[in-house]
Amino acid sequence: MDQFNYLAVLISIILGLGITQLLSGVGRLLQARGRVQLYWPTLIWVAVLLLLHVQTWWAMFGLRTLQTWTFVAFLLVLLQPIVLFLLSALALPDPSSETSDDLRAHYYFHTRWFFGLAAGLIAVSLLRDRVIAGRLPGALNLSVQLALLVGWVIAAMTAREWYHRGVVALTSVLMLGYIGVLFGRLS
Repeated sequence: MDQFNYLAVLISIILGLGITQLLSGVGRLLQARGRVQLYWPTLIWVAVLLLLHVQTWWAMFGLRTLQTWTFVAFLLVLLQPIVLFLLSALALPDPSSETSDDLRAHYYFHTRWFFGLAAGLIAVSLLRDRVIAGRLPGALNLSVQLALLVGWVIAAMTAREWYHRGVVALTSVLMLGYIGVLFGRLS
């Protein structure tokens, strides 16, 4: 087993836990559908997070050519799935939480932490590229990440519903385009 395959096991486990967290939450919503007040931005975020988990796993394949791994580089790579897992834990309510029946209340209760972590996800991604590749990503990749970073930092600081509805819509469009253009093929 080479270094990358060895390290990829832990990355895959954490990504799998995040996906499990999201799918379990969706399953709980389906079971409690008669009493849960849905909020469409929450549901879109769940879909975006699922997409981000898969995109992260897909993009990690590009690291297979890295010949020399350091502990710091591995920690930075591992931080992305960890932050995604934490975002997944905040996306949908736990059945025991006080906001378990109202997705809108749950969303705004966790807004600062959710979007703070989301902004942290971008920071980790950029730092990882800088440490592993020795440079920031290409212009298009960097532009999308910076646009998301700015949007998510503002979302962490405001509770204005119109902004949150817009940021989830913009994030969805940007993520679909980002993945389609930059990660359409496994290479």
